[in-house]
Amino acid sequence: MADTGQRTPLGGAYDVNDRSGWTVWIYFAGVIMIMIGSFHVIAGLVGLFEDDYYAVRPSGLVINVDYTAWGWTHLLFGILVAAAGIGAMLGQTWARAVGVFLAVVSAIVNMVFIAAYPVWSIVIITLDVIVIYSLIVHGGELKEN
Repeated sequence: MADTGQRTPLGGAYDVNDRSGWTVWIYFAGVIMIMIGSFHVIAGLVGLFEDDYYAVRPSGLVINVDYTAWGWTHLLFGILVAAAGIGAMLGQTWARAVGVFLAVVSAIVNMVFIAAYPVWSIVIITLDVIVIYSLIVHGGELKEN
């Protein structure tokens, strides 16, 4: 195995030919991140344009905020998550780190917003956990050369 300077989680070196079938998890994570980003953008647009859409008043949330503020948060956050998903599929190391961070933040944001739409929040939190797993465990196999 040739030393390409890329390290496995256990310290060994990756060769381009050492990529396993598990690398599809990174592509899967990237697609899911784009999808989660799109979901956040949609939730943001709903929060911006349709304040009365959610059944729970802002005072019923874990954090008392205006839905317009949540709308902007979701909109900008969704764009960042989708961009990191594209970067992860391209093998960018920064995108893996940012993707894990954003998936953790996404899970927390959806936990806070769970009173407004519980089923949707649980679906997004589940997808966030899958993204975190994929990027951490198998991300090193797609590193840029």
